[in-house]
Amino acid sequence: MNFASDGLGLDPAEYAAVLSQVVADGDFQPDNYSQGGIIRALETRFARLLGKDDAIYLPTGTLANHLAVRKLAGNDRRVLVQAESHLYNDSGDCAQTLSGLNLVPLADGASTPSVDEVERWLRRSDGGRVETRVGVIAIESPVRRRHHEMVDFDTLARISRLARERGIRLHLDGARLFNLPLHSGHGLHAYGALFDTVYVSLWKHFNAGSGAILAGDAGFIEGLFHQRRMFGGALPHAWPSAAVALRFVDGYLEDYAKSWQVADRLVALLQDDGRFSFETLPNGTSRFFMTATGVDPAALRERLAAQDVVLSHGHPDTGRFAMEVNATLLRLPAEVLAARFIEAANGAAR
Repeated sequence: MNFASDGLGLDPAEYAAVLSQVVADGDFQPDNYSQGGIIRALETRFARLLGKDDAIYLPTGTLANHLAVRKLAGNDRRVLVQAESHLYNDSGDCAQTLSGLNLVPLADGASTPSVDEVERWLRRSDGGRVETRVGVIAIESPVRRRHHEMVDFDTLARISRLARERGIRLHLDGARLFNLPLHSGHGLHAYGALFDTVYVSLWKHFNAGSGAILAGDAGFIEGLFHQRRMFGGALPHAWPSAAVALRFVDGYLEDYAKSWQVADRLVALLQDDGRFSFETLPNGTSRFFMTATGVDPAALRERLAAQDVVLSHGHPDTGRFAMEVNATLLRLPAEVLAARFIEAANGAAR
């Protein structure tokens, strides 16, 4: 049970076992330089799930976001992004350095940019002495730097309508998109319909060694493999990632919902103990927080690890742990898991 991972956290032996099972299927066909075979099957599957015409495999999410905004922008080089987004903070200014785009950060310290802030930047861009139109609005949801907080769906819809009225393209960094339907009540197609392109990570939820999917309409995806190769992203053999992702994608939404049922039951049981308290976030998704009072955090983590329960590193003073919900929680009943926490806490009391 791994409370520090987005997915199953497969070790090399487990990954090899899954890969062996998939490859043993008589229908398995490898790819050739990230085209054809199981890569094409992966692209088709995700395009259908996201409600898009087509999709392309890319080796990383950084490249997926970059190629999306690069192509969507065209000659309109200004791109509105969240200040807390991966594209703005964690991509080495790739869009600026490699593609000459100007990223404008919105919603500093928050997840959801306001419609008013978007409108102000659109007016400012159009009304300068030299017109500098906004070509793309790129939104990340959920937002990793905000503990996987999701962007308000109604605000997304309003921004999408505003952008489409102005002829502005939209990109969704949905690395963890498949977690949103459970928490927002809106399906994958509903999110996809608001955006021209959607990126989804293959390793975070679907346990692949690496990889990303970028979905959009047929005209956008057509020929994009040339840009993939130009940026060094045409892997000669991408099938080891695609094969594992395909193994887990179809059951993910159901497994994630069941995992939260276990998490909710675990929280209820541990709250009865009195030493454990919990915090959820407004608009939260896969993460909650646990504080263990009167318990040494490092000792608790070590004792739980000995019982095959993995925690993130807790705060040394407060004993507060960030807890990720994933399908590893389905491996044990909540009652058994709670007993392990209580036993570890008894041995880790200050």
